[in-house]
Amino acid sequence: MSAPVWAEQTPTTATQIRAATSDFLEHFAEEQAAKGYKVTFEPSDIDNRLALAPCSTEPEVSFTGDPWQSPRPSLQVTCNGSRPWRMYTTPSVSIEGPAVVASRAIARGERVQKSMVQVDTITLNDSHRGFARKIGDVAGMVVRRPINAGSPVTPDLLEAPNAVSRGDHVIIVAKSGSFSVTSRGKALADAAIGEQVLVENLRSSRTIKANVVAPGRVEVPM
Repeated sequence: MSAPVWAEQTPTTATQIRAATSDFLEHFAEEQAAKGYKVTFEPSDIDNRLALAPCSTEPEVSFTGDPWQSPRPSLQVTCNGSRPWRMYTTPSVSIEGPAVVASRAIARGERVQKSMVQVDTITLNDSHRGFARKIGDVAGMVVRRPINAGSPVTPDLLEAPNAVSRGDHVIIVAKSGSFSVTSRGKALADAAIGEQVLVENLRSSRTIKANVVAPGRVEVPM
């Protein structure tokens, strides 16, 4: 396709807008191909009767919708010339690439093992739920809702396993800079790494709020 000619005196046509959006999407596809993803696209239909103000330079095209979250992302086409204008189009965009899927049905509450999942090529932007690229990203996580065989294992279906459970004996580390003191305690609730949990100090019988930093280990500021 020959490049459109932009001039001060002639109206901007639908053909020129289609060419500008096609060039932008082609560049996006080439960028993603270099990262291992396959992008196919179809520019949106534009009424051939369209006649916008002349644009002395080629309009700028940018995504206003995330193409990784939707197969119909919005594109903004902007002219910053002496008679500026802006319009939006909605092309069809498909992004295919590797993602983790369930190799068998996985029930709610199961902890994901490497044998339960595999990496397949799927359409990544069919939904806004995201995806996992590597098996290591999901191994060890706990399933929140059932996952069918062949379905993507998306982040919203997983949660971190408990690092401490109610009634567990834990190590309490009280820290101040490089100085620390340890004592023993008992967890009063379940919690994952990064969450807070109430812990009973077994020496003083005091209840404190601590941050879970590792399985069986919590920290409090001194």
